Amino acid sequence: MNRIVGLLALAVGLALPATVSRAAELVMFERPGCAWCARFNAEIAPIYGRTEESRTAPLRRVDLNGPLPADLAGIDPGPFTPTFVVLQQGREIGRIRGYPGDAFFFGLLDRILSKAGSEPEKS
Repeated sequence: MNRIVGLLALAVGLALPATVSRAAELVMFERPGCAWCARFNAEIAPIYGRTEESRTAPLRRVDLNGPLPADLAGIDPGPFTPTFVVLQQGREIGRIRGYPGDAFFFGLLDRILSKAGSEPEKS
């Protein structure tokens, strides 16, 4: 019995770092009145939560008119909105400046995620 528990603990220990290292987050820096943010909200936001990309990098919104969350203090959102920053373990691995339209958004995001070894899982 102890051998089974030991093997199970080893398997969990080996699998956990792989899961944690793949964790990513898509941070959208936005401002009220931003026309391109509104376009993203109309074209992508309604479907994003149902995509493979959202399972790999859930969307988090940050209003630049408010205080920057403490965990994002080292991230420069830049002057343009929206700016999408992909974080992995709290470190920036790529960004999309502005909203390029629905035809290009997922291609750019997939390129960032695959570069980081966080490719969306295909069902």
